[in-house]
Amino acid sequence: MARAFIIVIDSLGCGGASDADKYDDAGADTLGHIAQACARGLADAAGRSGPLRVPMLASLGLAIAAEHSTGRSLPGVARALAADASAGCAYEASHGKDTLMGHWEIAGAPLEGPLGYLPRSGPAFPEDLVDEITRRAAVPGLIGLRHGDGLAMIEDLGEEHVATGKPIIYTSADSVIQIAAHEEMFGRDRLYRVCELTRELTNPMCIGRIIARPFTGPHAGAFRRTSHRRDYPLPPPKGNVLDRADAAGRQIISVGKIGDIFAHRATGRLLKGRDDMDLFDQMLAAMDGLADGGLLFANFVDLDTNFGHRRDVAGYAAGLERLDARLPVFLERLRPGDLCVVTADHGNDPTWTGSDHTRENVPVLQFHRGGGRNTIGRRATFADIGATVATHLRLGPTAAGVSWLDPQ
Repeated sequence: MARAFIIVIDSLGCGGASDADKYDDAGADTLGHIAQACARGLADAAGRSGPLRVPMLASLGLAIAAEHSTGRSLPGVARALAADASAGCAYEASHGKDTLMGHWEIAGAPLEGPLGYLPRSGPAFPEDLVDEITRRAAVPGLIGLRHGDGLAMIEDLGEEHVATGKPIIYTSADSVIQIAAHEEMFGRDRLYRVCELTRELTNPMCIGRIIARPFTGPHAGAFRRTSHRRDYPLPPPKGNVLDRADAAGRQIISVGKIGDIFAHRATGRLLKGRDDMDLFDQMLAAMDGLADGGLLFANFVDLDTNFGHRRDVAGYAAGLERLDARLPVFLERLRPGDLCVVTADHGNDPTWTGSDHTRENVPVLQFHRGGGRNTIGRRATFADIGATVATHLRLGPTAAGVSWLDPQ
């Protein structure tokens, strides 16, 4: 049994989603397009240039995963598979390309039916919802009220917010409502209360997440988000691998956004950090203390937040290379029998139009210390990951998914 680790490299889609056209994403391929750009000599101001250098992910079968998804090779990345490694890809069965839905499905309990989304055309926010938030939160009004990038919204509306006391509220292509307010002028706890109220009011709309976005600074050009973001998600569907591990009394460690994504249900010890490198340090420090039969579930979000949404191809490549450079130490610390799955929750192709997630398949890279290779191939749902981890840890079956460790 030993232990299990699920590592989500947020947004590292590998193209080929069969229904991508329904999301205006036909042809999107986060990993493939980044590798192509690097092979053509992509360079950035920090000096990163040349082919995509991800030797550790390559040894886990990254190029094989991409081939399973798209039928194409991955430019500049060796087609390799180390001993104890297995590789494939997974399709998303859920209806969307949202962080919540991706992670819930990875854990083995996908949402049945779609999340709710706010419209792009016409008023984004229903007038009765705006009126009710304003009244019950005792604020003088709300500003923003549209689709937009969070940093741009704060830059454009931050001074008006400070002058009027009206929180900034906005949405995106995701099932999300974000509310930004100045930590000192408006108050962080007051912002959290507004978000809690909004969560309650939007539950019937099935909005996936309400996110508090506190910021500081004296004026436009100097506004900066703080590290005190707080997420208020819908409760995840029951029966995921975290629920199963918790019911069995197993130790659980959640790294990064995992606690927020799963509404802090069955998420055990929470590790937060400034960025991916800080989180990786914390994960390394904590993993030796994970008991036999324990589960560590990690999300590394910088590629999505810092580079995918900002359509920064070179930054994405450099960020992926930094993560790859950290993986050898992590894998060396795995004990005999430990199982690790490296995957993603959706795509965010930095060569694509707009600034939203992209509907893609995801790589599924397994490293089973002393366990040999398994046939992963193309999985019909991300939920097979949670089902496989549950099988490895000898837990009850997850709500959905088929383990590739089970005899076929």
